Amino acid sequence: MINTSTSDENLCGLKRADFQKTVNGKQTDLFILKNENGAEIAVTNYGGAVLAIMVPDKNGKYANVIQGHDSIDHVINSHEPFLSTLIGRYGNRIAGGKFILEGKEYSLTINNGPNSLHGGPTGFHARVWDAEQNGQSLKLHYLSEDGEEGFPGNLDVTVIYTLTNQNEFIITYHATTDKTTLVNLTHHGFFSLSGIANPTATVENNIVTINADFYTPMDNVSIPTGEIAKVEGTPMDFRTPHTVGSRINDKFEQLEFGAGYDHCYVLNKREQGTLSFAAKCVEPESGRTMEVYTTEPGVQVYTANWHNGFEGAHGATFPARSAICFEAQHFPDTPNKGHFLSCVLRPGEAYHQVTTYKFGVEK
Repeated sequence: MINTSTSDENLCGLKRADFQKTVNGKQTDLFILKNENGAEIAVTNYGGAVLAIMVPDKNGKYANVIQGHDSIDHVINSHEPFLSTLIGRYGNRIAGGKFILEGKEYSLTINNGPNSLHGGPTGFHARVWDAEQNGQSLKLHYLSEDGEEGFPGNLDVTVIYTLTNQNEFIITYHATTDKTTLVNLTHHGFFSLSGIANPTATVENNIVTINADFYTPMDNVSIPTGEIAKVEGTPMDFRTPHTVGSRINDKFEQLEFGAGYDHCYVLNKREQGTLSFAAKCVEPESGRTMEVYTTEPGVQVYTANWHNGFEGAHGATFPARSAICFEAQHFPDTPNKGHFLSCVLRPGEAYHQVTTYKFGVEK
């Protein structure tokens, strides 16, 4: 496995000096969260990128289970600009980069075929956040100015990363605005529970469960059709555990559109906004597990279908399907789909989200 040697008294082998740089007048840095069990999370305040999550396997061997880079220059110039970063203002796609809000049409930067993706090319993933560490928590703050990437309103955002002693990675989001706007925040963690390596193993052997009876089918440019479709009887069904690879190559139009899984699942919720179980992933060889809990109504499941073997931290390489993402969020293109749950945030209201990734082992 890659990334198991210590450096500067940390497991992940990352060096603070490699992450200290002035970018657009603000300082970037490296932050290491450690718990009493020896687990670590390494983060840079550039895009809130998570660089390493060091957790043990069934034999107690630690490895990095998230894809990241080993210097700030590599983060900034990554082949995958959203690699394990914060996403905003709008996670996922908005059709044609256009939406109407309070009778006014807004135009966003187009950066994914004909659409706007993940807040645009200079979205939250490409911004330096103010950072303050307090033990096992890191508070990140960013003020997104009115008109940034085409979105209205000054949006004041605080995100808190916490590593608990139960090996939980908790992400808490807060935001307020001075003008009616859209907010759909998420984190785009690319998880490789076998541990990053050269090459990093495919996730096709990962056993996945998703707590969703429905998903949002998409068209050939990855925009939801508006339908809320049953997973039953399709390769999209993960209500009972099975491997990612068992159906990913089925002759099924939705999988062909995305070259694999890249779909938003409609989570089964007794009450919207409550923290509840969303998904579980098990890597059988290492025994590592990850459970996902969220207050969000949906989770985008993506199997890194467009990775091309680019290099990450410490010489690890990331081929296609070498990671799986569980991006907790509202549904794609919500502002253009009136029956989807709204992402509108108004002055005087507060956006709030909690998503937890809990790591464990099964022997």
